Parts: sequence; structure tokens; C-alpha cells
Amino acid sequence: MIRLAAALLALIASTTMSLAFDTKAQTAFVLDQTTGTVLLNKDGETPMPPASMSKLMTLYMAFEAIRRGKSDGGLDLNEELPVSEHAQSYGGSSMFLRSGETVTVEDLIRGIIVLSGNDACVVIAEALSPDGTEYGFARLMTQRAQQLGMTNSTFTNSNGWPQPGHLMSMRDLATLSDRLITDFPEFYPLFAETEFEFDNRVPSNRLNRNPLLTMGIGADGLKTGHTQEAGYGLTGSAKQGDRRVIFVISGMDTVAERAQESQAIVNWAFRQFAMRPLAKEGQQFAQADVWMGSEASVGLVAAEDISILMPALAGNEIEGEVIYTGPINAPIAAGDQLAEFVFTLEGLPETRLPLVADRAIERGGFVSRVSTAALVLFTKFIQGPEGAT
Repeated sequence: MIRLAAALLALIASTTMSLAFDTKAQTAFVLDQTTGTVLLNKDGETPMPPASMSKLMTLYMAFEAIRRGKSDGGLDLNEELPVSEHAQSYGGSSMFLRSGETVTVEDLIRGIIVLSGNDACVVIAEALSPDGTEYGFARLMTQRAQQLGMTNSTFTNSNGWPQPGHLMSMRDLATLSDRLITDFPEFYPLFAETEFEFDNRVPSNRLNRNPLLTMGIGADGLKTGHTQEAGYGLTGSAKQGDRRVIFVISGMDTVAERAQESQAIVNWAFRQFAMRPLAKEGQQFAQADVWMGSEASVGLVAAEDISILMPALAGNEIEGEVIYTGPINAPIAAGDQLAEFVFTLEGLPETRLPLVADRAIERGGFVSRVSTAALVLFTKFIQGPEGAT
């Protein structure tokens, strides 16, 4: 392993101010989705009761089913699903569905997103369950979550109703939100709807509970949650300019505290960090020695234009290391990834950026290989075995 000191843009992060956000939430996780940078992690891997925020998993699986289509065992937006007695029996937030009636999938989806309908989740769950039960669907939720990399999530129902073993970590909720935004851009705008009046049934029950949607801070999703055990939580996302931030908080004491903390996190994430250009495509970071090649070295360059997330008040220099295993065996193709540029900025995790070969290096001819071998033998003779490494 070879490490070479490198400076780019000149970036010494010389700010003295603290970038840490002292959240009041019991658990929290903040992700800069644009770069994949974790900005805040407070017990983010700890499984906690997610309350209605776990409805996001039901929605993800419903979106997958809609994309498959009814002919492939999925759903159709205009399809009408029956409401069971079990669905009607749930208390809490509701669409006020009645046992025996049928409701379109589209209305159920809106009822889950905007109205946080516990009953609507059950109707979807029973339709997609392998055994027609909500618990059967919950087992599928757990299996699918594992496949998506959500290793700290287990589900016992479709809507987050308090039950032993129904748990999610804040990181998992952020991962799920990222997937919803990325995988289903056709459905994600539904999360920004501020009201949905279903069938004029209960006009007072039409408003989205997400307090950020009307604050003018770029918020456009995702889901609130509340139970006595979990407290008040929110899985949210906001976009300003080219950046999107996803955040999850849980364990707040009141609705007002949840709203204030969520707004403060969004403001902090966008104001304390900024995207800045680091390197242009083809810009050289270092040279690496080549073994048995037609040339003795190869340039290590950026594969594409690179911008990075930085503390907004950082200086103008980045100092880091170029790391590679060398010398590098020929032949080498142009564009082969050979190294990484590694650096750490205040308040952010370590960043590793790939570096590639700036040109092709052919395997050396007979004379080149013999000369290299002779050099190694001579070095071993003079310096001992370790001198030739």
C-alpha cells in the first residue's frame, strides 16, 4: 500500500466553528442524498418503534406492486379493493373506511400518504399478502427490507400500530426514503400533497400532518409518526437548488417541538454545508510507478468532474492522501481505477474518491522486462530482500 500526500485546490479545512447539530431528538439521522454523506447520526442504528413512519415500507411495496401490474400479481391504480372488518377495526389516524365497501388503490395510496390511514394500509396489506392476512404481509415487509439493506427493521403490522417487535432504525428509515425518492419518481410528488378529501367523508380529516410542507424550505415529503411509546417523529426530505437532504427524528415530546426541530435540522444541513468543485475530469492527483511496463509511471487522474460537500466556511485547500497498491502491473488500460484520494473534513466522515489511469501502458518488451528484473536483483543484493519491495 502506497500513500502519497496530495493537496487539491490548495483544501485545508481550517474552520474553528463546530458543525455538530445538538438535536433534542432521542434518535436522529441526517443524510445528504446528493452525495451520500451522513451529516448526523445519533443512535441511528438502534431499532426503535417507528409509529406511522413504517407506513413508508407499505407504500414502497405497494409502488412495486403497481409497477408490476395486475397481470403479474401486482396492483392497478384504478383497481378497487375490499375493506375488511380487520381494517375497519383499527383506531388512530384513519380514512374512516367501512367494512364491505371497496376503494380504489389510488385513493388508498393517497389516504396512507396524506391522511396516514391505518385502515388504508391494512386494505393494501391484505390484498398483497400471500395468505390474505396483515401479518402475512408484515413478514413480506421484513424480508423485503432486508433485501434493501435495512438490517435493523422488523415488522409485525402494516401501519406502525404499537406492537412488540415492530421496530426500525433511523438509518433504515433514511435508506427507505432514499429508495422511495430514487426508485419511484412518478409517485414521489404525492408526498407533497397538503390535503386529500376522501369521498367528502370527514372534511376535517383532509390535511397532511407534515408541518414542513408549507414552510417554504423546499420540503416535499415524507411521513410523520406518533405513538405514546415512540413520541413524535418525522421522516422528511427537502430540496434546495441541486441538493436534497433526508432526515429522520424520533422521540420528540410535542407536535410543536417536532416541527421546530425538523425545520432547524433542514436549515442547518443546507446552511452549514455546501457543494464545491474539487477537480475537473482528467485532472492529475499523482503519478504511480508501473511494473514491467513500456513506461515507468502512469498518471492518476479524476475520472469525471468532481464536486464535494464541504463545511460552508471551510478554507480553500483540501489535504489528503493518494492511496494505491504498487508498483502497478502492466498492462494498464486508460480509465482503469488504480487509486483513491482520501481526505476528511471537519464535521464530515472520511471521503474516498476513485482515481483512474490517464493513459494506456502496454506490457514492456523483452529489454524492459530484463532491465526491471536486473534492477530488482541488484537492489536485493545491495539492500537485502526488503529493499526490493
